Amino acid sequence: MNYITLNNGIKMPMIGLGTYLLSPDDAENAVTYALKNGYELIDTANAYVNEKAVGRGMKKSGLSRDKIFLETKLWPSFYEDEDAIEETLKRLDTEYIDLMILHQPSANYLAGYRQLEKAYTEGKLKAIGISNFNIQEIQEILDNCSVVPALIQVEAHPYYPQTELKKLLSKNNIVMQAWYPLGGRDNKSILKERVIEELADKYKKSPAQIVLKWHTQMNVIVIPGSKSEPHIKENIDIFDFTLTKEDMMKIASIDKNQPFYGRDEEALKRFATWRPNVEGQK
Repeated sequence: MNYITLNNGIKMPMIGLGTYLLSPDDAENAVTYALKNGYELIDTANAYVNEKAVGRGMKKSGLSRDKIFLETKLWPSFYEDEDAIEETLKRLDTEYIDLMILHQPSANYLAGYRQLEKAYTEGKLKAIGISNFNIQEIQEILDNCSVVPALIQVEAHPYYPQTELKKLLSKNNIVMQAWYPLGGRDNKSILKERVIEELADKYKKSPAQIVLKWHTQMNVIVIPGSKSEPHIKENIDIFDFTLTKEDMMKIASIDKNQPFYGRDEEALKRFATWRPNVEGQK
């Protein structure tokens, strides 16, 4: 495993397992398998409604808690709930969370971030951050926070490497983490790009492994999601080769500065009031 040091000195694994869209049963099984096969980072969220299952999977893995880097996301409609973080801890069945981030720039996110800061100073959270915030919203957090975000989770892949955002992050020592680092479940075009296929052949790796390696060599943390054991095992097998500068330039050439998903302002408004059924989860 390779690691990156966050701005508060905490070391974070460069690759982890994402659990978005995984049912509780699938999440529990995937987390258990991943942690038994080299993974140390697990990503979940209030809105995934599988936090309890993730907690069970962590226990079933047999790894001690200090060997697992647990990341979860606070949902907008919980930003002003004083017990939101404590309830998240209970669902995950853990005394602390390694990294908690605000899931969306919706509702009263400044209040939400202050909740993260409070829990951070209390030791309940080892690091805090944000997700899906644009440059202006990140600056608003920076202008009003006492704890600089350690990380931001955003859409990022070879078609949309977030070049402009990286400038602000570098200036403030904030790490980038890519959700859907391969382009997403329904967007396979990146993996079929000629340059990606040629590099896969060159290194005897899969196209997915080439893209994941590209991310990590740029110090971008990745959390590819899967319930398939072969895919989970393949995704982490990227630390036995290094892409050359020429390879990295070739991949940079397919940059379209175009997200697959982008930003939905109407959805952000809905997120402010929609409450995931966190208590009803299995």
